Amino acid sequence: MKVETLRADMVTAMKEKNKLLKDTVSSLIAAVKKVAIDEGVREDIPEELVDRVILKELQTAKEQIDTCPDERAELKAEYKARYDIISTYAPKQLSEEEIIKVVTEKFAEVLATKNKGLIMKTVMGELKGKADGKLINQVVAKLCE
Repeated sequence: MKVETLRADMVTAMKEKNKLLKDTVSSLIAAVKKVAIDEGVREDIPEELVDRVILKELQTAKEQIDTCPDERAELKAEYKARYDIISTYAPKQLSEEEIIKVVTEKFAEVLATKNKGLIMKTVMGELKGKADGKLINQVVAKLCE
């Protein structure tokens, strides 16, 4: 995902007077800019950084939904709407089958050690941002049995 795409979508949301979409995309842009500045990138923000920030914001939105009390239905609905918007910008994540395929093909020699810590360290370098860390952990645990 490019920052320019986010900016264009924010302008479109403003023209359509879609406040929720504008606010959500605006907060994504702000988060991307903050991380970019923290990492010393001011111009030409790489897509990898944008995707990483979007995934982090998606995780935050999911946590908001999970921790919101059920009696606050209106607030929970707003969090859910934000989550749905952010998920449209998030990069596609690998499925469990795809993770198993990648791990068994590319990391067969490390997998043979049955050392979960070493396997996770090696695999996460390759799959970080492409798949959910918890799912990768579950797959590696299954393969180590």
